[in-house]
Amino acid sequence: NTVLQRVGLKPGELDLLVGGPPCQSFSTTGKRRTVQDPRGTLLWQFLRYVDVIRPKFFLMENVRGLLSAALRHRPIAERPENGGPALEEDEQPGSVIRTFAEDLQRLTGERYHLDCFEVNAVNYGAPQLRERAFFIGNRFDAIVDFPDPTHGPPGPNPGRQGILPGMADDLLPWKTLRDAIGGLKEEAHEVLDFSPGSNWRSLPVELQQESMGAAWHAKGGRSGWWRRLSFDLPCPTLLTMPNHAGTALCHPTETRALSLKEYAMIQEFPPHWEFCGTTAEKYAQVGNAVPVRLGEVAGQVVATQLDSLKLTNWKLKQPKPEAYRIVYVQSHVRTRQWFKGGETFVWDDAVTSENPAYAVPKTKRKVKLL
Repeated sequence: NTVLQRVGLKPGELDLLVGGPPCQSFSTTGKRRTVQDPRGTLLWQFLRYVDVIRPKFFLMENVRGLLSAALRHRPIAERPENGGPALEEDEQPGSVIRTFAEDLQRLTGERYHLDCFEVNAVNYGAPQLRERAFFIGNRFDAIVDFPDPTHGPPGPNPGRQGILPGMADDLLPWKTLRDAIGGLKEEAHEVLDFSPGSNWRSLPVELQQESMGAAWHAKGGRSGWWRRLSFDLPCPTLLTMPNHAGTALCHPTETRALSLKEYAMIQEFPPHWEFCGTTAEKYAQVGNAVPVRLGEVAGQVVATQLDSLKLTNWKLKQPKPEAYRIVYVQSHVRTRQWFKGGETFVWDDAVTSENPAYAVPKTKRKVKLL
């Protein structure tokens, strides 16, 4: 109510409410304490704003891991497949978002419809692999759809088809790190050196084990260790600390972490944009941000819906949606790097390293009811 008073609006008058509750407790790279972490409960604080402000649409952004997160996370080593007892109801994958959806349905007043989208910024022209989940709700029973990708793996790639069924193979090639920062000249910073376009795999085994500790024995989550980037690929997901051993984002040719300016260019902030605070705080601001291009695409989705509904005098859509939806739009993209004999190779699992190529997506679009 205080917010409404300050902006001079009444409940129901706001066109769009946008928010991004903290994602750390849902990220698959963290401890996944979900709602056991106080930050995870801020999903419901966002829901409180929806309840009081009653926007025509709301747009909530988070990591893809939110869609699979459980209300109570059980470590993999203690799960049934590893000899543990059966999962309780609140330990089931997806129980966080199911509970959120149930609470959304319980709000008083007009019922909100919700569509959830798993997308990747690189598929829309951003020079970065960044999987994200968008939750778009509206109180007009409108079924919202996210646009098809505009960019895809570069050719030539034999057998490559359109990214989505029925689409012509006319996608623009993915933007790369070179497209974002290739022409930028900055003073180098002193950091640990890496082999070009590689990561921990380029080190002798004994150094791998010594430097990585217990992480060396993990089955996944190791690609960021001692990683130097390649100009010829999209940038990996920007994190808040590019200079840590396990989340290294080292410049392709200079021996240093990506600079703050390079971070901002990869996220496609305007060149004049200024960030405030300590260096660490500035990196966190950029690393936690939604890529500008992906935000623009999501905003256009909502703007198109608002324009359409205004033409019909805000009438409810018919028929009413069957249920809330989760729509996967080819968010999982693999661009595997391996280093051998001074050269970086990029290839699909289906071909050998002698014929490097980008991986063709196996799942392109999938819809399931929530």
